[in-house]
Amino acid sequence: MSKFIRLSECCSFYSGGTPTKESREFWKGNIPWFSPKDIKSFELTFSQDHINKDAVKKSAARLVDHGTILVVSRSGVLVHTLPVGIIQQQSAFNQDIRAIIPNKHFDPEYIALFLKAIEPMVLREGVKVGATVHSLKSGYLEQLEIPKIELSEQRRITTQLKAQLAEVETARKALDIQERDVKKLETQLLESIFVKLKPEKFVKIGDAAVTTSGSTPSRDKKDYWAPGQYAWIKTGEVAYEPIYDTEESISEKALTECSLTLLPPKTVLVAMYGQGKTRGQSAVLEVPATTNQACFAILPNKTFHPEYLQYWLRHSYSNLRSLSDGRGGNQANLNGAMLKEFTVPLLPMEKQVRLAMTVKNMLDEIDNIKATIQTNKKEIELLSTRLLAQAFDPLSAQ
Repeated sequence: MSKFIRLSECCSFYSGGTPTKESREFWKGNIPWFSPKDIKSFELTFSQDHINKDAVKKSAARLVDHGTILVVSRSGVLVHTLPVGIIQQQSAFNQDIRAIIPNKHFDPEYIALFLKAIEPMVLREGVKVGATVHSLKSGYLEQLEIPKIELSEQRRITTQLKAQLAEVETARKALDIQERDVKKLETQLLESIFVKLKPEKFVKIGDAAVTTSGSTPSRDKKDYWAPGQYAWIKTGEVAYEPIYDTEESISEKALTECSLTLLPPKTVLVAMYGQGKTRGQSAVLEVPATTNQACFAILPNKTFHPEYLQYWLRHSYSNLRSLSDGRGGNQANLNGAMLKEFTVPLLPMEKQVRLAMTVKNMLDEIDNIKATIQTNKKEIELLSTRLLAQAFDPLSAQ
């Protein structure tokens, strides 16, 4: 059997600190200062912040040399991953990171890769979960046991494993490129179809359909939310896919007292505001439902086939967002008046139906490609885990 040694017996452990932000001069140096947001790769070559030597002298920040292992010990991501990396030049780090410096008998890369190999165990046993921020249990890293083998063998293992992981990373990046290309393909598909239209005229949404929006019942009144009888939609759920169910529902009392309309199936929804990419997204409602005040609802009408209308809105996503980009304020929002004025190309109903079916079939094919890419990405992640485990498991049996 291989001999094991605790990390506390072969490594020194250090904590870091943050120089005061009130002294701006501290943050004008050329010494990399790492925080958890910077621990994103195995070889740490870049930090968002830098400090000077005076900042090190007058704070709890500590300088460590090239080859030091940095492990995030406090972060919101610790339940999902254990960020580990090795600095490539003399650096400092904050209090949410532990620095590990091996003695001359242990290779830093060997120890860092070992920590990644046992990541599932560390996350399962060594993390104290908080409401938003999670932390490694005090003394946990120090008590971990690592196979004690010759330095030359450590380096042979790390060289082989790094080469394998590099190939996996190359494959992962290739899948990322494919994913970006597929997203572009969606936009190009809609553009290629709608650019060919030769409509006799464009019609304002407000002239063709009855429109409305909803509201948010008071969260303080429990009888507005229970028993939940009617689906209630938030803007985050308006994301191009047909809506069959919702995260929340409201009661009969809320429907009656809160100026809410029960929308019929085939209502087209547009998110008027929301974080990130939400504003301007659209979807077709497939069940009776209500919405919050940030959803613009276009009720079924005789002018536009619902799927055709939604695909046109999807195609017009950038134009919809630009309507409110220049309005100022803290957040650029769409509103009902803008959307009522937004125009849609008028086609004979049978042509709208055919076009919607064509677009659906093509988007379904793209979705299948997306699903395949996601499956391959999950397999790539599992492959990294297996390679790490296989590199160290045999040592336990020696």
